[in-house]
Parts: sequence; structure tokens; C-alpha cells
Amino acid sequence: MFTCAYVTFDDPDQNDDEREPALAAWREAGIAGRAERWDDPGVRWQSYDAVVVRSVWDYLARRDEFLAWARHVETTTRLLNPSGVLERNTDKTYLRELGVPIVPTHWSAHDLPAWDEYVVKPAVSAGARDTIRTTDPGRARDHAAWLADSGRTPMVQPYLDMVESEGETSLLYFNRRFSHAVRRTPMLSPGMTGADHVRARPRTPDPDQIELAEKVLAAVPEPLLYARIDLVRLPDGSPVVIEVELTEPYLFLRYDPGAPAALARGLRELL
Repeated sequence: MFTCAYVTFDDPDQNDDEREPALAAWREAGIAGRAERWDDPGVRWQSYDAVVVRSVWDYLARRDEFLAWARHVETTTRLLNPSGVLERNTDKTYLRELGVPIVPTHWSAHDLPAWDEYVVKPAVSAGARDTIRTTDPGRARDHAAWLADSGRTPMVQPYLDMVESEGETSLLYFNRRFSHAVRRTPMLSPGMTGADHVRARPRTPDPDQIELAEKVLAAVPEPLLYARIDLVRLPDGSPVVIEVELTEPYLFLRYDPGAPAALARGLRELL
């Protein structure tokens, strides 16, 4: 039997409701899994056949430390997803290198495009932290400048009404094999609460969405245990990438009965 670490962090206020379904599916696949804190100095990472990064939701404030940990673990055992993937994926400037259509993005506080509504966020962020939505170009410019002055790369994007009507579509892949898709609750909708980012409903992706997602996967050469590719449509109907989640994404396992087993099968194949 293989042994794998399910890597998380220690915060009683954050509930990882995917941990137990994932570990149960691993056991069914012949993989003994154990939850470990990524920053626990007592863990012998080399004792595991693989270390699987999952709910490391405190990495944002400790990104350099987290990436150093990932590189260290990779010297002793297999890390999934690999450290190079984690390093690129935790800074959203990776979107410039994908070579696929993305949401129109302006990468500075200067010469903002004339859009009806703006979303401004840092390139290193999660969960809409330090993100604003505004119709005021002055406020958008000031927030982008504040991010730049604090040493962070700003991302200025148009707010897309299609997010409300068509919705964001997240496609989930395990070991590059399509598993399932969901329509997600828009992160910046009025009345959103902290846990609402995991609200969704199952969705069957369209062929052009699958085609775009697979182009994204083809741009990543390393092995990928999991990938969540978030898409939205532009007003002309064409799909574009919002984000590619390869570090600690919510996988919406409970939205498809076969998803936990698909994740376990992908892990077993990589082992």
C-alpha cells in the first residue's frame, strides 16, 4: 500500500470539507493517507511515497516560506503538484504566459482602459483578498497604485456582466483527465459571505470550453494531480480564462459522485 500526506494547515475556523471524502477514496484505491500541516517541523516527509498539497490556505501571507518548504519536500519525496508549478501558479502574472485567451487585464496603475466597471486585485492573492469592484476609474487607479506602492503587481480587469448571467465555469481535471464541471457563485456579487466561493451547481461544459481548458493544460509540462480551470465568456460569447488553480483549489468533490474516486485514481496512476 502506498502512503501519502494530505497537506493542510492548522486553523480551526477553516473547515476543509473535502479532506475526509478524499482520504476515504484514497483508502479504497489502496493509498493510506494522513493529514499533515505543511509547517509542522516534526513531519518526516521522506516517509511518504508522495506529498499532496491541498488546503494550505495560509500560504498567502507566507508565500516565500511555503515555496521554500515545497522545494525542500521535493528533495526527499514526490510533491504534487510540483514546486515549480506552485511557484508560478501562486503569482497570477502566469496568465501572461499561457498563450490562450484570458480576461482582458491591465497590469499597472497607469493609463487605465475606459471600462464601465473595474475589478482591481493583486497578482498574488486568494479568496478576493484586497480586491475591489468599482465603477469609479479614480478609485480603480488609486487601488492599483496602492498595490504597486506596496510592492505588488496590480491586475485591473473589466467586470463582466456575463459572470452574473452565464456564470463562471470551473472545469476539474485529475491527472489531466476531465472529471466534472460546476457553475460557481460570482465572488464579487452583492451579499457574498466568506464561504460562498464554494457554492456551485453541476454544469456540463460546452465543447469550446473544454477545448480552451485542454490548451491550458497543454501549456503546463509538469505532472498535475489536479487542475481547476476557471472560465467565463466575454460579451461576444468567446470563452476566456479567469484563473488556473493548481496550488490549493477547492475541487467541488461533493458536486459529482465520482469525483473523489477520480482524484484517487489520478493519484494512484501518478504513484
